[in-house]
Amino acid sequence: MTEYVLRTDQSRTPQPGARVLDWALEDPRDTIGFGPEFLTGWRPPEMAGHLLALAAAVYTIDKAEARDEAPDAWTRTIDLTVPSPAPLQAFGPALSFLSGDRWTVSSETAPVSAAPFSSLAPLLRMDEELEAASAVTLFSGGLDSLCGAIDYLENNPKQRLVLVSHYDHGKATSRQNELRQRLASEYPGRIAHRRLWLAAPSANKKQTVPVLPTAETTTRARSFLFITAAVALANAIGPTTPVLVPENGYIALNVPLTRARTGSSSTRTTHPHFFSLLNDALSSVGISNSVQNPYEFMTKGEMLATSGSPDLLNELAPRSISCSHAEVARWVSGDQGNCGYCFPCMIRRASLAHVGRDDATAVSWDALSDGELLTDLQHARGRDLRAVVNAVFAERPDTDLLRNAPLPSGARPAYLDVWRRGNAELRSWLAAGAVGPLAGVVSKLTR
Repeated sequence: MTEYVLRTDQSRTPQPGARVLDWALEDPRDTIGFGPEFLTGWRPPEMAGHLLALAAAVYTIDKAEARDEAPDAWTRTIDLTVPSPAPLQAFGPALSFLSGDRWTVSSETAPVSAAPFSSLAPLLRMDEELEAASAVTLFSGGLDSLCGAIDYLENNPKQRLVLVSHYDHGKATSRQNELRQRLASEYPGRIAHRRLWLAAPSANKKQTVPVLPTAETTTRARSFLFITAAVALANAIGPTTPVLVPENGYIALNVPLTRARTGSSSTRTTHPHFFSLLNDALSSVGISNSVQNPYEFMTKGEMLATSGSPDLLNELAPRSISCSHAEVARWVSGDQGNCGYCFPCMIRRASLAHVGRDDATAVSWDALSDGELLTDLQHARGRDLRAVVNAVFAERPDTDLLRNAPLPSGARPAYLDVWRRGNAELRSWLAAGAVGPLAGVVSKLTR
C-alpha cells in the first residue's frame, strides 16, 4: 500500500512515510499544476471545492503509481488523505470500481484558510453566461459529446448549456476548439465553455516535496477529475443543476470482448454502476447535483440517427475525435485524428455506417481492408479488431453483460437490449464492408 496526503496548508506536517502532494493554487511550491482560467467567472462552493481537490490528487496519483509494480501487475493499493469538512469514505468504492484498484479515502480537518480555493479573490457575482445555464455537459471533442451538446440545445431551445473540458498538455486540441466555436455560432448566446488544465508542474527549487513522476499511462481515474470538475461548476450554478456525460449505452456498458479484458481492463468511465456509486458518494457529502448519461439505452448509431440537428451533426462529425490514442495518427498523417483500429474507432465507424456516412479515408488505418491488422498476431495494433470479430459473431450468453459489473435488476432487460443492438451494428458494418483476409474470416463466421 502507498499512502498519500494532499496538503493545502503547507505548514501542516503529514504522517511519516506518506507521499505528499502540495496544492495551494499558483504557489511555486505546488506539486499539482492547476490552470486558474477554469474558474473564470465562478467559484466552487466549499464542499465542491474540496471534491475538486480530491479529484486533482486522484488524477495525479493515478499517473504516478505504476501498475507493473503491483503484485498482479495491475491492482494498486492506495490510501489517500485529504482535507475536508465532511467524511469522504464513500468515494473509495467508486474510485476502486473505476480504476480497478483498492482505494481508501480519508479526510482530515484543516483551517478555513487552507480550503482549496480560499486564496482566490471572491466574486461579487457569477458570470451571467454561467449563472443562466440549465445544465453542464462534458465536452471532450468526441462524437458522443458533440451529439450530446447538439441534442440538448435543440431539445431545450430556451436554455443555456455549459461545456466542460479537461486537458493536461500545453493546449487543448484544435479539433475541440473548432467544434466549440461552430456550436457557439450556431447557438449564439447559449453556450459557455470552461477548460480545466491540471497536470504535474515542472520541478523547481521552492518545492518542499518532490513532484510525483509520470509512471503510468492507463489513467483509468481521469474521468473522475473530468466529471468532478463539471460537478463543482454545476454546484456553483445551483444545487440541482445536472451534469450530463453523453456516451452511447453500448460503450458505457463496455462488456468485455474477451475474458482477458474482464474488470477494469475494459474502461468503466460511464458504466451505470460507477454512476450509481458516484452519485451515492456525492449525496453523502451533501452534493445533490446528479451525474447522468442521457444515452444509456441507445447505441452510437441510434444517437446519430435521432440527432436533433442532423445537418449540423453531419457537418461537424468528421472533425470530432473518438479515438483511444489519437496521437498515433500523427505517425502517418501528421495530425491528430482517429486511428481506425482501436475499439472506439470501430464503434464510431459502425455507427456512421448505420446512418450511411462511413468513410474509410477519415481514419489512418482501415480495419476493414488492412489485412495485417488481422493476420499479424505479433503486433498489438490488431488486437482490438481480432477481439471484436470474435466477440460480435459469437453466440454470447446474457450473463456476459454482468462480467464487468452489476446492473440495476429492473433495468437489465434494457441494458441487455442495447448491448445486443450495439453488437449488431458492429456485425453489420463488418459483414458489409470487409475485404481481403477479414472478408474470409467473416464469411466463415456467418455461414
